[in-house]
Amino acid sequence: MKSNTLAIHEGTLKDRVTGGVNTPLYTSSACNYMDRGEAVYPRYFNAPNQDAVARKLAALEHAEAGLVFSSGMGAMSTSILAYAGSGDHVVMLDALYGGTHHFATEWFSHFGIDCTFTLTSAEDVIQKVTPKTRVIVIESPTNPLLAVVDIEKIAQFAREKKITTIIDNTFASPVNQTPLDLGIDIVVHSGTKYLGGHSDLCCGMVACSKEKMARILSLAKVLGPSLDPRLCHLLERSMKTLFLRVTAQTQTAMDVAGFLETHPAVAKVYYPGLEKCEGHEIAKRQMTGFGAMLSFEICGHDPDRFIESLCLIRPAVSLGGVESTICPPARTSHAKMSAAERKRVGVTDGLLRLSVGLEDAEDLKQDLDAALHKISKDI
Repeated sequence: MKSNTLAIHEGTLKDRVTGGVNTPLYTSSACNYMDRGEAVYPRYFNAPNQDAVARKLAALEHAEAGLVFSSGMGAMSTSILAYAGSGDHVVMLDALYGGTHHFATEWFSHFGIDCTFTLTSAEDVIQKVTPKTRVIVIESPTNPLLAVVDIEKIAQFAREKKITTIIDNTFASPVNQTPLDLGIDIVVHSGTKYLGGHSDLCCGMVACSKEKMARILSLAKVLGPSLDPRLCHLLERSMKTLFLRVTAQTQTAMDVAGFLETHPAVAKVYYPGLEKCEGHEIAKRQMTGFGAMLSFEICGHDPDRFIESLCLIRPAVSLGGVESTICPPARTSHAKMSAAERKRVGVTDGLLRLSVGLEDAEDLKQDLDAALHKISKDI
Protein backbone atom coordinates (compact mmCIF):
# COMPACT_ATOMS: atom_id res chain seq x y z
CA MET A 1 0.00 0.00 0.00
CA LYS A 2 1.04 3.59 -0.60
CA SER A 3 1.99 5.76 2.36
CA ASN A 4 -1.23 7.79 2.42
CA THR A 5 -3.23 4.55 2.57
CA LEU A 6 -0.98 3.18 5.32
CA ALA A 7 -1.48 6.37 7.34
CA ILE A 8 -5.21 5.71 7.35
CA HIS A 9 -5.40 1.94 7.76
CA GLU A 10 -2.20 0.49 9.25
CA GLY A 11 -2.43 -0.40 12.93
CA THR A 12 -6.19 0.08 13.18
CA LEU A 13 -7.71 -2.50 15.52
CA LYS A 14 -11.04 -4.08 14.65
CA ASP A 15 -14.01 -3.12 16.76
CA ARG A 16 -15.53 -6.54 17.33
CA VAL A 17 -18.44 -5.14 19.34
CA THR A 18 -19.94 -2.56 16.98
CA GLY A 19 -17.95 -3.04 13.78
CA GLY A 20 -16.82 0.59 13.96
CA VAL A 21 -14.11 1.78 11.57
CA ASN A 22 -11.95 3.33 14.33
CA THR A 23 -9.76 1.59 16.90
CA PRO A 24 -11.77 1.20 20.13
CA LEU A 25 -10.51 3.17 23.11
CA TYR A 26 -9.11 0.84 25.78
CA THR A 27 -8.90 2.74 29.06
CA SER A 28 -8.24 -0.08 31.53
CA SER A 29 -5.00 -0.04 33.49
CA ALA A 30 -5.99 -3.25 35.26
CA CYS A 31 -6.24 -6.22 32.89
CA ASN A 32 -6.56 -9.99 33.18
CA TYR A 33 -3.10 -11.60 33.37
CA MET A 34 -4.22 -15.24 33.09
CA ASP A 35 -2.88 -17.13 30.07
CA ARG A 36 -0.81 -14.12 28.93
CA GLY A 37 2.94 -13.95 28.44
CA GLU A 38 2.98 -10.37 29.72
CA ALA A 39 0.13 -8.53 31.35
CA VAL A 40 -1.31 -5.57 29.43
CA TYR A 41 -0.29 -2.43 31.28
CA PRO A 42 0.22 1.09 29.87
CA ARG A 43 3.68 1.50 31.47
CA TYR A 44 4.79 -1.62 29.60
CA PHE A 45 3.95 0.15 26.31
CA ASN A 46 1.70 -2.74 25.29
CA ALA A 47 -1.82 -1.32 25.65
CA PRO A 48 -3.87 -1.76 22.45
CA ASN A 49 -4.08 1.96 21.66
CA GLN A 50 -0.33 2.34 22.14
CA ASP A 51 0.27 -0.59 19.82
CA ALA A 52 -2.05 0.76 17.13
CA VAL A 53 -0.16 4.06 16.89
CA ALA A 54 3.24 2.39 17.07
CA ARG A 55 2.40 0.07 14.18
CA LYS A 56 1.22 2.99 12.08
CA LEU A 57 4.46 4.93 12.60
CA ALA A 58 6.57 1.84 11.92
CA ALA A 59 4.82 1.36 8.60
CA LEU A 60 5.29 5.02 7.61
CA GLU A 61 8.98 5.02 8.57
CA HIS A 62 9.58 1.63 6.89
CA ALA A 63 10.59 0.17 10.26
CA GLU A 64 10.05 -3.19 11.89
CA ALA A 65 8.92 -1.70 15.19
CA GLY A 66 7.56 1.51 16.69
CA LEU A 67 7.04 2.87 20.18
CA VAL A 68 5.00 5.82 21.44
CA PHE A 69 6.19 8.04 24.32
CA SER A 70 4.69 10.81 26.42
CA SER A 71 7.04 13.39 24.83
CA GLY A 72 9.66 13.79 22.14
CA MET A 73 12.35 14.25 24.79
CA GLY A 74 11.20 11.02 26.46
CA ALA A 75 11.71 9.26 23.13
CA MET A 76 15.10 10.88 22.46
CA SER A 77 16.61 10.54 25.93
CA THR A 78 15.52 6.90 26.27
CA SER A 79 16.94 6.04 22.85
CA ILE A 80 20.31 7.63 23.65
CA LEU A 81 20.61 6.08 27.11
CA ALA A 82 19.71 2.66 25.73
CA TYR A 83 22.91 2.69 23.67
CA ALA A 84 25.32 4.94 25.60
CA GLY A 85 26.45 4.54 29.18
CA SER A 86 29.32 5.22 31.56
CA GLY A 87 32.64 5.60 29.75
CA ASP A 88 31.02 5.94 26.32
CA HIS A 89 31.29 8.82 23.89
CA VAL A 90 28.47 10.43 21.89
CA VAL A 91 28.79 12.69 18.84
CA MET A 92 26.01 15.23 18.35
CA LEU A 93 25.32 17.98 15.88
CA ASP A 94 25.64 21.49 17.26
CA ALA A 95 22.38 22.35 15.55
CA LEU A 96 20.07 20.00 17.40
CA TYR A 97 16.78 20.83 19.07
CA GLY A 98 17.57 22.87 22.18
CA GLY A 99 16.09 20.29 24.56
CA THR A 100 18.37 17.56 23.22
CA HIS A 101 21.35 19.90 23.42
CA HIS A 102 20.45 20.73 27.03
CA PHE A 103 20.10 17.05 27.92
CA ALA A 104 23.65 16.44 26.70
CA THR A 105 25.30 19.46 28.29
CA GLU A 106 23.53 19.24 31.65
CA TRP A 107 22.95 15.52 32.22
CA PHE A 108 25.39 13.35 30.28
CA SER A 109 28.04 13.86 32.95
CA HIS A 110 25.70 12.34 35.55
CA PHE A 111 25.67 9.15 33.49
CA GLY A 112 29.40 9.19 32.81
CA ILE A 113 28.87 9.92 29.13
CA ASP A 114 31.26 12.14 27.17
CA CYS A 115 29.91 14.22 24.30
CA THR A 116 31.40 16.13 21.38
CA PHE A 117 29.37 18.60 19.32
CA THR A 118 30.05 19.00 15.61
CA LEU A 119 29.23 21.25 12.70
CA THR A 120 26.43 20.26 10.36
CA SER A 121 28.49 18.30 7.87
CA ALA A 122 29.05 14.58 7.49
CA GLU A 123 32.80 15.16 7.32
CA ASP A 124 32.89 16.92 10.67
CA VAL A 125 30.69 14.30 12.30
CA ILE A 126 32.99 11.53 11.10
CA GLN A 127 36.08 13.45 12.20
CA LYS A 128 34.79 13.74 15.78
CA VAL A 129 34.29 9.98 16.21
CA THR A 130 36.66 8.25 18.65
CA PRO A 131 37.21 4.59 19.56
CA LYS A 132 34.81 5.15 22.48
CA THR A 133 31.98 6.57 20.34
CA ARG A 134 28.85 4.46 20.70
CA VAL A 135 26.13 6.82 19.43
CA ILE A 136 25.83 9.55 16.79
CA VAL A 137 22.83 11.88 17.08
CA ILE A 138 21.83 14.04 14.12
CA GLU A 139 18.89 16.07 12.91
CA SER A 140 18.06 16.99 9.31
CA PRO A 141 16.72 19.52 8.55
CA THR A 142 17.91 21.03 11.81
CA ASN A 143 15.96 23.09 14.30
CA PRO A 144 15.89 26.07 13.80
CA LEU A 145 18.33 26.84 10.95
CA LEU A 146 17.06 24.14 8.57
CA ALA A 147 20.58 22.93 7.81
CA VAL A 148 20.83 19.62 5.95
CA VAL A 149 23.29 16.85 6.71
CA ASP A 150 24.25 13.94 4.44
CA ILE A 151 22.36 11.19 6.26
CA GLU A 152 23.48 8.29 4.09
CA LYS A 153 27.17 9.16 4.38
CA ILE A 154 27.03 9.29 8.18
CA ALA A 155 24.94 6.12 8.39
CA GLN A 156 27.30 4.13 6.17
CA PHE A 157 30.35 5.19 8.18
CA ALA A 158 28.62 4.40 11.48
CA ARG A 159 27.56 0.94 10.32
CA GLU A 160 31.16 0.11 9.45
CA LYS A 161 32.26 1.25 12.92
CA LYS A 162 29.32 -0.46 14.67
CA ILE A 163 28.08 2.87 16.03
CA THR A 164 24.35 3.37 16.63
CA THR A 165 22.86 6.31 14.72
CA ILE A 166 19.84 8.30 15.92
CA ILE A 167 18.06 11.00 13.93
CA ASP A 168 15.41 13.48 14.97
CA ASN A 169 13.07 13.37 11.98
CA THR A 170 10.48 15.77 13.41
CA PHE A 171 10.91 18.61 10.91
CA ALA A 172 10.81 16.40 7.82
CA SER A 173 8.26 13.87 9.07
CA PRO A 174 7.91 10.52 7.26
CA VAL A 175 6.06 12.42 4.54
CA ASN A 176 9.26 14.07 3.34
CA GLN A 177 12.02 11.74 4.59
CA THR A 178 12.47 8.11 5.71
CA PRO A 179 15.96 7.93 7.27
CA LEU A 180 15.92 4.17 7.86
CA ASP A 181 16.02 3.76 4.08
CA LEU A 182 19.24 5.80 4.15
CA GLY A 183 20.86 3.50 6.72
CA ILE A 184 19.99 5.23 10.02
CA ASP A 185 19.34 2.88 12.96
CA ILE A 186 16.79 4.79 15.07
CA VAL A 187 14.30 7.48 14.06
CA VAL A 188 12.85 9.76 16.75
CA HIS A 189 9.90 12.15 16.49
CA SER A 190 8.36 14.78 18.66
CA GLY A 191 4.85 13.60 17.89
CA THR A 192 3.59 16.84 19.38
CA LYS A 193 4.36 18.42 16.02
CA TYR A 194 3.34 16.98 12.64
CA LEU A 195 2.19 13.54 13.79
CA GLY A 196 -0.30 15.15 16.18
CA GLY A 197 -0.73 18.11 13.88
CA HIS A 198 -3.41 20.05 15.79
CA SER A 199 -1.46 21.69 18.64
CA ASP A 200 -3.34 19.70 21.26
CA LEU A 201 -1.10 16.70 22.05
CA CYS A 202 2.27 16.17 23.73
CA CYS A 203 3.91 12.91 22.66
CA GLY A 204 6.98 11.32 21.11
CA MET A 205 7.73 8.29 18.96
CA VAL A 206 10.57 5.97 17.98
CA ALA A 207 10.91 3.67 14.96
CA CYS A 208 13.67 1.14 14.28
CA SER A 209 14.43 -2.56 13.87
CA LYS A 210 13.06 -5.11 16.35
CA GLU A 211 16.61 -5.77 17.52
CA LYS A 212 17.30 -2.09 18.30
CA MET A 213 13.88 -1.62 19.85
CA ALA A 214 14.43 -4.39 22.40
CA ARG A 215 16.94 -2.29 24.39
CA ILE A 216 14.89 0.90 24.06
CA LEU A 217 11.73 -0.84 25.27
CA SER A 218 13.53 -2.49 28.16
CA LEU A 219 14.79 0.89 29.41
CA ALA A 220 11.49 2.64 28.65
CA LYS A 221 9.59 0.23 30.91
CA VAL A 222 11.84 1.28 33.80
CA LEU A 223 11.81 5.02 33.09
CA GLY A 224 8.07 5.00 32.43
CA PRO A 225 7.52 7.72 29.78
CA SER A 226 4.48 5.98 28.29
CA LEU A 227 1.51 7.75 26.67
CA ASP A 228 -2.00 7.46 28.05
CA PRO A 229 -4.30 5.36 25.81
CA ARG A 230 -6.75 8.27 25.49
CA LEU A 231 -4.03 10.44 23.94
CA CYS A 232 -2.92 7.54 21.75
CA HIS A 233 -6.48 7.40 20.44
CA LEU A 234 -6.30 11.09 19.47
CA LEU A 235 -2.83 10.65 17.98
CA GLU A 236 -3.98 7.78 15.80
CA ARG A 237 -6.85 9.92 14.53
CA SER A 238 -4.46 12.75 13.67
CA MET A 239 -1.95 10.53 11.88
CA LYS A 240 -4.61 9.45 9.41
CA THR A 241 -4.41 12.88 7.76
CA LEU A 242 -0.63 13.25 8.12
CA PHE A 243 0.19 12.98 4.42
CA LEU A 244 -2.61 15.29 3.32
CA ARG A 245 -1.63 17.91 5.89
CA VAL A 246 2.14 17.89 5.48
CA THR A 247 2.06 17.68 1.69
CA ALA A 248 -0.10 20.80 1.55
CA GLN A 249 1.96 22.60 4.21
CA THR A 250 5.19 21.78 2.36
CA GLN A 251 3.88 23.26 -0.87
CA THR A 252 2.80 26.46 0.89
CA ALA A 253 6.13 26.74 2.73
CA MET A 254 8.01 26.70 -0.57
CA ASP A 255 5.82 29.55 -1.81
CA VAL A 256 6.27 31.57 1.39
CA ALA A 257 10.04 30.99 1.48
CA GLY A 258 10.38 32.25 -2.09
CA PHE A 259 8.37 35.34 -1.21
CA LEU A 260 10.50 36.14 1.84
CA GLU A 261 13.73 35.52 -0.06
CA THR A 262 12.96 38.40 -2.43
CA HIS A 263 11.49 40.78 0.15
CA PRO A 264 13.67 43.89 0.71
CA ALA A 265 13.00 43.88 4.48
CA VAL A 266 14.27 40.31 4.95
CA ALA A 267 17.98 39.78 5.47
CA LYS A 268 18.15 35.99 5.11
CA VAL A 269 15.88 32.99 4.70
CA TYR A 270 16.73 29.47 5.85
CA TYR A 271 14.83 26.84 3.86
CA PRO A 272 16.37 23.80 2.12
CA GLY A 273 14.02 24.17 -0.84
CA LEU A 274 15.72 27.40 -1.92
CA GLU A 275 18.56 26.88 -4.39
CA LYS A 276 20.77 29.42 -2.61
CA CYS A 277 20.54 27.57 0.70
CA GLU A 278 23.51 25.45 1.69
CA GLY A 279 22.52 21.81 1.62
CA HIS A 280 19.92 22.21 -1.12
CA GLU A 281 21.47 19.54 -3.34
CA ILE A 282 21.72 17.06 -0.47
CA ALA A 283 18.11 17.78 0.46
CA LYS A 284 17.01 17.09 -3.12
CA ARG A 285 18.74 13.73 -2.96
CA GLN A 286 17.42 12.48 0.39
CA MET A 287 14.05 14.21 0.77
CA THR A 288 10.84 13.90 -1.23
CA GLY A 289 9.79 17.39 -0.09
CA PHE A 290 11.53 20.20 1.77
CA GLY A 291 9.16 20.44 4.72
CA ALA A 292 6.91 23.13 6.14
CA MET A 293 9.40 24.83 8.48
CA LEU A 294 11.52 27.85 7.65
CA SER A 295 13.45 30.53 9.50
CA PHE A 296 14.38 34.07 8.57
CA GLU A 297 16.00 37.26 9.84
CA ILE A 298 14.61 40.72 9.18
CA CYS A 299 16.79 43.70 8.34
CA GLY A 300 17.70 45.56 11.54
CA HIS A 301 14.24 45.55 13.07
CA ASP A 302 12.89 44.43 16.42
CA PRO A 303 11.56 40.87 15.98
CA ASP A 304 8.99 41.39 18.76
CA ARG A 305 7.58 44.43 16.97
CA PHE A 306 7.31 42.38 13.79
CA ILE A 307 5.51 39.51 15.53
CA GLU A 308 3.11 41.95 17.20
CA SER A 309 2.30 43.37 13.76
CA LEU A 310 1.14 40.02 12.40
CA CYS A 311 -2.60 39.38 12.31
CA LEU A 312 -3.01 35.84 10.97
CA ILE A 313 0.21 34.11 12.03
CA ARG A 314 0.16 33.41 15.76
CA PRO A 315 3.06 33.80 18.20
CA ALA A 316 3.39 30.39 19.86
CA VAL A 317 5.89 27.83 21.04
CA SER A 318 5.93 24.44 19.27
CA LEU A 319 5.15 23.84 15.60
CA GLY A 320 3.59 21.53 13.04
CA GLY A 321 -0.06 22.44 13.64
CA VAL A 322 -2.70 23.28 11.07
CA GLU A 323 -2.34 26.95 12.03
CA SER A 324 0.80 28.95 11.16
CA THR A 325 2.88 29.96 14.17
CA ILE A 326 6.03 31.99 14.71
CA CYS A 327 8.57 32.40 17.51
CA PRO A 328 12.17 33.49 18.22
CA PRO A 329 14.11 30.25 18.99
CA ALA A 330 16.55 32.15 21.22
CA ARG A 331 13.70 32.70 23.69
CA THR A 332 11.76 29.48 23.16
CA SER A 333 13.10 26.18 21.81
CA HIS A 334 16.75 27.12 22.48
CA ALA A 335 16.32 29.25 25.60
CA LYS A 336 18.08 26.70 27.82
CA MET A 337 21.26 27.04 25.78
CA SER A 338 23.66 29.72 26.96
CA ALA A 339 24.00 32.90 24.90
CA ALA A 340 27.51 31.81 23.93
CA GLU A 341 26.28 28.42 22.74
CA ARG A 342 23.47 29.99 20.72
CA LYS A 343 25.94 32.37 19.10
CA ARG A 344 28.26 29.48 18.28
CA VAL A 345 25.53 27.53 16.47
CA GLY A 346 24.06 30.60 14.71
CA VAL A 347 20.83 31.06 16.67
CA THR A 348 20.71 34.86 16.85
CA ASP A 349 18.29 36.89 18.96
CA GLY A 350 16.71 38.18 15.75
CA LEU A 351 16.10 34.77 14.18
CA LEU A 352 12.42 33.91 13.65
CA ARG A 353 11.12 30.38 13.11
CA LEU A 354 7.95 30.04 11.06
CA SER A 355 5.80 26.93 11.09
CA VAL A 356 3.64 27.07 7.96
CA GLY A 357 0.11 25.79 8.47
CA LEU A 358 -2.79 25.01 6.19
CA GLU A 359 -3.90 28.56 5.47
CA ASP A 360 -3.90 29.84 1.90
CA ALA A 361 -0.40 30.86 0.77
CA GLU A 362 -1.60 34.26 -0.43
CA ASP A 363 -3.12 35.07 2.96
CA LEU A 364 0.13 34.18 4.72
CA LYS A 365 2.23 36.26 2.33
CA GLN A 366 -0.07 39.25 2.73
CA ASP A 367 0.17 38.97 6.52
CA LEU A 368 3.97 38.81 6.43
CA ASP A 369 4.21 41.63 3.91
CA ALA A 370 1.92 43.93 5.91
CA ALA A 371 3.91 43.34 9.10
CA LEU A 372 7.23 43.92 7.34
CA HIS A 373 5.98 47.19 5.85
CA LYS A 374 4.60 48.31 9.21
CA ILE A 375 7.87 47.89 11.10
CA SER A 376 9.81 49.49 8.23
CA LYS A 377 7.66 52.64 8.51
CA ASP A 378 8.12 52.70 12.29
CA ILE A 379 11.86 53.19 11.98
